[in-house]
Amino acid sequence: MIKILVTGSLGQVGRCLVDQLSTVDGVDFIALDREELDITDSSAVADIVHSFQPDVIINAAAHTAVDRAEDEVELSYAINRDGPESLAKAAEKTGAAILHISTDYVFAGDKDGEYIESDETGPQGVYGKSKLAGEIAVANACKRHVILRTAWVFSEHGGNFVKSMLRLAQTRDSLGIVADQFGGPTHAGDIARALIEISFSITQKNHNGFGVYHYSGLPHVSWYQFAKYIFDEANEQALLNKNMSVNPISTSDYPTLAKRPANSKLNNNKIQSEFGIEPSDWQLALKNLKQYTS
Repeated sequence: MIKILVTGSLGQVGRCLVDQLSTVDGVDFIALDREELDITDSSAVADIVHSFQPDVIINAAAHTAVDRAEDEVELSYAINRDGPESLAKAAEKTGAAILHISTDYVFAGDKDGEYIESDETGPQGVYGKSKLAGEIAVANACKRHVILRTAWVFSEHGGNFVKSMLRLAQTRDSLGIVADQFGGPTHAGDIARALIEISFSITQKNHNGFGVYHYSGLPHVSWYQFAKYIFDEANEQALLNKNMSVNPISTSDYPTLAKRPANSKLNNNKIQSEFGIEPSDWQLALKNLKQYTS
């Protein structure tokens, strides 16, 4: 029996973790949302970890509002750096491992080709800078850490690009979608599955592959290509009865408060080699789009 503590249980990955852990044998877990555990409260974090004595802490809590982060600097760092540091310190004290979710935004996005884990970081905005600070804090506070960088997360839960596209299609006949930003759409359910596999590897198989890993979806596409695929699938699955006109636009045509990486392509080779975990199959995850419409 392994004991897992999940934070951020109402987020996309958090909800998928709860769904999957509920069906896995040999796991005793508790999953807490922000109301039940504010990770920025170091005393509360220390108390729950001391009380539950988890073997693994999976931190799925984060401040992910990229544009709002530019104005909410203090809050971003509290949630994305200080909270993870408190969890990592508590993990170190009790002998637990910590699995911490990070982001493609730690990179500048100006590299040609895929980013590997050892590439130089260079976040462009508050969100990326606070997440990078969280990575450093976790690594410094707990020797038994896995930092999982991912990108373009979507799921049946919460708000995300897939759900937004399907919602807009109900009232619009055409959309302009950014075509000069590239990355790997990643299903939150696949991220959850990867985190559970890693949890078992490091607790049941004495696997010592701690460090930083990239995990995202293939094939890499632009937001424009992703949107077109979503609408094609929606028509194929009889969720749309019209052909959406999707027009490619540039990043400059769609200004945002925070700068987005032009290249969010993450290389998955290390996690495949170390844990045998395959990249997220985002096309397969879109085979039942009705789940994304509720």
